Amino acid sequence: MTQTPPRPLEGLRVIDLTRALAGPYATLLLAGLGAEVIKVEQPQGGDLARENSPYVGRDGIVVERRHDDDISISHLTRARGKYGVALDLKKPEAKEIFADLVRTADIVVENFTAGTADRLGVGYEAARAANPRIVYCSLSGFGADDLDGGKAMDVIIQALSGAMFSSGEPGEPPVRFGIPIADMLAPVFSVIGILAAIEQRHRTGIGQHVDVSMLGALTSFVAIENWSAMAAAGMASRTGLTVRRLSPFGVFECADGYVALVAVHEKLAGGLFRAMEQPELGDDPRFATRDARVANAHDLEDRINAWARLLPLADVVARLEAEGVPVAPVRHPEDALVDPRVVARNETMPIAHPDYHPEIDLRTAGVPIQFSAARTGFDDALPVRIGEHNDAVYGTLLGYTAERRAALAAAGVV
Repeated sequence: MTQTPPRPLEGLRVIDLTRALAGPYATLLLAGLGAEVIKVEQPQGGDLARENSPYVGRDGIVVERRHDDDISISHLTRARGKYGVALDLKKPEAKEIFADLVRTADIVVENFTAGTADRLGVGYEAARAANPRIVYCSLSGFGADDLDGGKAMDVIIQALSGAMFSSGEPGEPPVRFGIPIADMLAPVFSVIGILAAIEQRHRTGIGQHVDVSMLGALTSFVAIENWSAMAAAGMASRTGLTVRRLSPFGVFECADGYVALVAVHEKLAGGLFRAMEQPELGDDPRFATRDARVANAHDLEDRINAWARLLPLADVVARLEAEGVPVAPVRHPEDALVDPRVVARNETMPIAHPDYHPEIDLRTAGVPIQFSAARTGFDDALPVRIGEHNDAVYGTLLGYTAERRAALAAAGVV
């Protein structure tokens, strides 16, 4: 009988103080890797993501919530595999409850504006006092020590990082990434930091504070290109759909769509020129070497576009594949999410309302990591209602009596 392999982080418990996207995505990854995540929400309102349109419910998918049991698709995505409790962190009694939770845990994750967790009495020092082994991660816009940075949303970080001027054409408006890249990138670094701190704890027995900023995470990616060196060399930093310092490299227009291709070195460039039925371009001094192709990128890209615009996308792809040139059609996200390769590897996964319309095909992010002796995925926990698992956590885990739980609820603490 084949046993189901374990998930790598089974046995670790996370206290999740996060909301919106960046923090909840970090704890979602931890949950998908097997950690037990206890998500703490305010009793009134809960996570901001609960109010994100669109919703799914008894009427299907709708823009505005029509019924109390309509659920935001954002919440369905981000709350998977988490146990939800309600706790008003502004109440004095919450500090003791937080400390009790931390004593049972390995990890705390928060993404408040810098300084807020300390003001609430749930910051790193409070957590460390309760449990010196705790690994406490602060994910903020500008760093846990930047008390003047203000609130940070993805579009703000995209603007400040320079990322918006890394795309688009010269002289055109800045380009906002269509996915919340800062909100997704910083959590990945947070999980790396958390796991590194857990590994260090194995040696020292002591936890620590992990501090990740959204601005730092995204700007570090922007910095992978040396913008000042390109400017000094007279190279344009904004080149739209192509990367001219690697030409030909980028996206080109076909008669009925767009194609991405890469032909950066001699063999690939030769294959491109043969696919274009213009092999003589390989002997043209303007295109015969890699540096020459970069220096004459405008001319070369114009020739590729002129060729591709006359042909159907499928024809262009087939011709380039036949010559061994890396190529792909530019797909709509709806098509990309159901690629059999990512579906088979659970890199995208189905989600559904627990009570209505299971036939609606909704797909969202999985955990895009494969293991030879472990698995990823989410258990059945899902805090549909705020405080869904109060009794299980406060009663079974912490041992609070029914009377104490009732008193806390009557006082609005839970």
